[in-house]
Amino acid sequence: MQTIRQQLIKFCGCGQFSALVLFVFLLLTVRAAALPDVDDIVRQVEENLNGRTAEMQLTMEVHTRHFKRTMRMKIYSEGKEKSFIRILYPGKDKGITFLKRDRQMWQYVPRIEKIIKIPASMMLQSWMGSDFTNDDLVKESSIYDDYRKKLLAENDSAYTIELIPHQEAAVVWGRIVMQVDKKYFLPALVKYYDEDGILIRTLVYSEYKKMGKRFYPTLWELVPETAEKAGRGTVIRVESALFDAEIDEAYFTKRALKRFSL
Repeated sequence: MQTIRQQLIKFCGCGQFSALVLFVFLLLTVRAAALPDVDDIVRQVEENLNGRTAEMQLTMEVHTRHFKRTMRMKIYSEGKEKSFIRILYPGKDKGITFLKRDRQMWQYVPRIEKIIKIPASMMLQSWMGSDFTNDDLVKESSIYDDYRKKLLAENDSAYTIELIPHQEAAVVWGRIVMQVDKKYFLPALVKYYDEDGILIRTLVYSEYKKMGKRFYPTLWELVPETAEKAGRGTVIRVESALFDAEIDEAYFTKRALKRFSL
């Protein structure tokens, strides 16, 4: 097998070359090998956030300049493809359920005893009056599958990654910039931009806690950045979470919308 020196000699077509050339070549080779695989980073982030399955109870607080509203909910999910949400509190919303399968979403409202199909065009709409969208809660899009990835910066504690949607991807954001915590391979800060490059919102993840065999961010703070939503914000607290356990497939059928409503 040829040594690197022999390969360089053959490539250069000469019998001698300076030690400096060899040093620079080796330095560039080592630096290239040390560069992180940005695709792998994003894949790990998505896997750490979703798990094979997840069962979580959340409290959501929506606040504006004039009021604050609190909701509690239970979420069951299987990867990115399936999720079921049941509202537990407040009383007027208790029993409202949501089902997502692949790229389809339905809502059941007990008060009118009706199942409503939510079209893809409404994925960017507010979810239950919060600053999160339908897309956020049902994970319709995938940061790994639907976006091109580029490493913008790196320091001792985090990677900064730019996500640009593939041309054919059915996503709601024109650009995402995400800081990934190196210790946990979980998001720390995410900025969302529209197709015109305008910053629409900032999402901060914090308070990473051990839940089962993994760490998870238990505090999510979403702040709208547009002038018309000044003073608004939504905070989610993860009260409990169980990952990678078996979940009854009955939760992911349309019958579940009524069956598990109460």
